[in-house]
Order: sequence, then C-alpha cells, then structure tokens
Amino acid sequence: GHQIFNLGLFNADPHPGNILVVQDPELQHVSTSHPKIGLIDYGQCKRLTPHERVKVAKLILSIADKEPDEVIANHFRDMGIQTKNDSTRFLAEFGRLMFDSFQPKHLDHSWHKELHKEDRVLYFPKELSMVYRTALLLRGLAMSLQ
Repeated sequence: GHQIFNLGLFNADPHPGNILVVQDPELQHVSTSHPKIGLIDYGQCKRLTPHERVKVAKLILSIADKEPDEVIANHFRDMGIQTKNDSTRFLAEFGRLMFDSFQPKHLDHSWHKELHKEDRVLYFPKELSMVYRTALLLRGLAMSLQ
C-alpha cells in the first residue's frame, strides 16, 4: 500500500522469491529487535500518477467499505473499464472478487459462469492490472502463512 499510494512506484512482483526477511546485524543480539521485510527484483514495476492513485484508492475503499453495487461500479467505470453490457452488478462483483476478502463462492465454478453470462470485460485499465497482480500475489502469500 505504501509503495502504491504514497510513492506511486511499486514492485509488481512480490512473490515469495522476491521477499526477504532481514535482521539488522547491529541488533541481532537484542531480543526485542524486529526483522524487516526486504523486496528484491524490481524488474516488474509500475508507476501511477497521483490521479490514477486516487482512482484506485476510491475503488478499493468503496469495496472495503461495503458500498452498494452502483458506487463500486461507478468507481470501476471512472477507471475506464469497459464491458459488453455495462452491468452494474457484474462490475461490483468483479471488483469484490479482485479486492475484497476471499469468499467460498469464489471457488465455485458455477458462480463464475453465472457472473460471466451476465457480462464480460472488453477493456481492462492497464494501471489497474499491475495493482491487481500485486494484490493477488500478496493475498496468496498471506493465505499461505495462516
């Protein structure tokens, strides 16, 4: 979040092989010292303009705040996503699938089939694709640590 929203430049490849846990060598003997997280391999980075960061933040916050479908869909539309039918429900569910808490229904193939019968994505904003990739990798990593 800090890299994406504060710096506007982020590592879009935070898989386990690119994450290090490092201990400050000067503090190794101190029992209260906390290791730090280090990211390596900045070959896949993305820069977001301040305007793009605000749009991404509005989308993610609308999902986190459990806003109604219309609000989430409109934030998605503001980012430039285009779908065949411009379905508000589809856009809201798609956003929740991408950025909300994992739900058991997300493992149900029939849920996905029904969603995609309703609508389909024609254009996905490039600035959002790397944010989603990063969130997906970190979500998978976090789930594996539970």
